[in-house]
Amino acid sequence: MADAKVIPFDDDRSRARRRPGRPEEPSGPEKGPAAVRALPGAREVPAGPDPEPVAEPVPEGERAPEGAGAGRADWERRLAGGLAFLRRRVTGEYEVDEFGYDAELTDQVLMSLLRPLYEKYFRVEVKGVENIPEKGGALIVANHSGTLPLDGLMMQVAVHDHHPAGRHLRLLAADLVFVLPVVNELARKAGHTLACAEDAERLLRAGEVVGVMPEGFKGIGKPFSERYKLQRFGRGGFVSTALRAGVPIVPCSIVGAEEIYPMIGNAKTLARLLGLPYVPVTPTFPWLGPLGMLPLPTKWTIQFGEPIPTDSYPPEAAEDPMLMFNLTDQVREQIQHTLYKLLVQRRSVFF
Repeated sequence: MADAKVIPFDDDRSRARRRPGRPEEPSGPEKGPAAVRALPGAREVPAGPDPEPVAEPVPEGERAPEGAGAGRADWERRLAGGLAFLRRRVTGEYEVDEFGYDAELTDQVLMSLLRPLYEKYFRVEVKGVENIPEKGGALIVANHSGTLPLDGLMMQVAVHDHHPAGRHLRLLAADLVFVLPVVNELARKAGHTLACAEDAERLLRAGEVVGVMPEGFKGIGKPFSERYKLQRFGRGGFVSTALRAGVPIVPCSIVGAEEIYPMIGNAKTLARLLGLPYVPVTPTFPWLGPLGMLPLPTKWTIQFGEPIPTDSYPPEAAEDPMLMFNLTDQVREQIQHTLYKLLVQRRSVFF
């Protein structure tokens, strides 16, 4: 199998999938109707104006239902597109950036797999997506919860499907994601990268929308009794990165993820043996075995808040600890306030 073509991240060419081009039509005096070869034994038809076609009546039982032709054409178009996609994957005729992001695979496969979970299972409602800039870099900062990081994936679908400019979200993930087999490859293909300042700043300067969840494992692995109470936001590294890149910070509040796996305990000894940050104990896991890993079908709301601009600060502002503390606290308070507001507004955990 041929290798995919890797394009430099700062290349000004589009990373959209390549489509086979059409052959150029002749122009000028050489252009004209294509010649049609007559079949053997066919009688010659004298030149002249074409006679008016006469439509023959079609028996009632043999008529195609209305819209059948359009449906068949749509089905054939989808089939042709799928075959062309498979050919490009087999021959390596697709592009990835130097972080491993595969836009074609993400759009056609990964988003299609996540969309039923997003639309039918969690029934995600999105608010304020227009607060994400239509172009240029932006840093989305969100709360983290749910035992498994499904909230980051649902946020990625929300930006991909609902933003007016069709933007893509590049998530910053923990080290654990990139040491797990299969998960590592899928994360890279979906555009995720290691949660480090260098990668984040490079993505932001290139005009990408980057997502970060500063609570980390403290947020996603907190007990159910502390649901919707934000944990510590680290040392404010995400603020420093946004200041250096001069991009706005967009707070994001996610309601619904806390209840998908209500964590009532933590098998710490087993977690240490497995090298994991925690091993959750929920009302269904491990008691129901694999069935206990099925998340509860809660109703989600994702709200993107008003962006906090950073381009007015001088370059040395990124080294000011008091400024970073104040901006970090401002982002955290805005997310927490929105969480409480959404919790008051929702009718039920599941509806």
